Amino acid sequence: MHRKHIILAILVTAIWGVNFPITKLGLARIDPLLLTAIRFAFTAFPLVFFVKRPQVAMHWLVAYGLIFGVAMWALINLGISMGVPPGSAALLIQFSAFFTLGWGVLLFGESLTRQQLIGVFLAATGLVCILMESPGKSTTIGLILLMISAVAWSVGNIIIKLSEVKEIFAFVVWASIFSPIPLLMLTWWWHGTTPFSTLLSGIRIVEVFSLAFQVYAATHFCYWGWNLLLREYPVSRVAPWSLLIPVFGMISSVFILHQTPGAWGWVSISTILLALIIGMNKGKAVVVKNKCANRDGINQLGS
Repeated sequence: MHRKHIILAILVTAIWGVNFPITKLGLARIDPLLLTAIRFAFTAFPLVFFVKRPQVAMHWLVAYGLIFGVAMWALINLGISMGVPPGSAALLIQFSAFFTLGWGVLLFGESLTRQQLIGVFLAATGLVCILMESPGKSTTIGLILLMISAVAWSVGNIIIKLSEVKEIFAFVVWASIFSPIPLLMLTWWWHGTTPFSTLLSGIRIVEVFSLAFQVYAATHFCYWGWNLLLREYPVSRVAPWSLLIPVFGMISSVFILHQTPGAWGWVSISTILLALIIGMNKGKAVVVKNKCANRDGINQLGS
């Protein structure tokens, strides 16, 4: 990779990692579902009036908007609000890589290598370690929500593959149109009018900064940068950079939120990162459905 693209990859993964503790700052005074709705409202508007609609069927935009906004980021924000440390959230969402591999086998007849199977086993071990450190029931529920969000992310990757979209940035902008209304309805159904009536009084400079960072840095800039890298290089060269996301997420959580993992936390972090590194490596297939499958078609996008 060219030096400028290496710098871009590091910058994108750093912003995505830092986004997790910064999101936590916004959740301090704003309902998690309402915060997600506002994020995707600003992700779509006003850019949707200036960015040309991607050349894909409308149902792909609707599906991705619901998966990405409602099923993925709403659950991430709920999990963090229930006590899951942002660094752990950044790590757990990487489980989408293994779920995506599973979808590849089930739906596209792709192959699993010995390294990938070892990676799945290590990742499961790391998850058990995280659950052992969970301080209470609400945090355990939050961890489960994070795992469901990882599944949702993997489904989003499948949608991108099936839609054959080329303009990822435009795709995210237009798909985001379909996220806010369901999120607003869920907010009202779950908490009534209280989150809306207290919104203005709860917004300070910190919350404004958190929202702006989520929309313009973590979504607009990072999806542009990640799409550029995917366009210039093979997926196999770009995807491993996503391993830096939880690293930046955990380091920034220490400085921004003063949250340091415990003993089991460090064990789980090390185990899952090792699982991801091993799982990224290519090797001889041990589970084969269809040798004609194209594994590079499924890729891991960023936060």
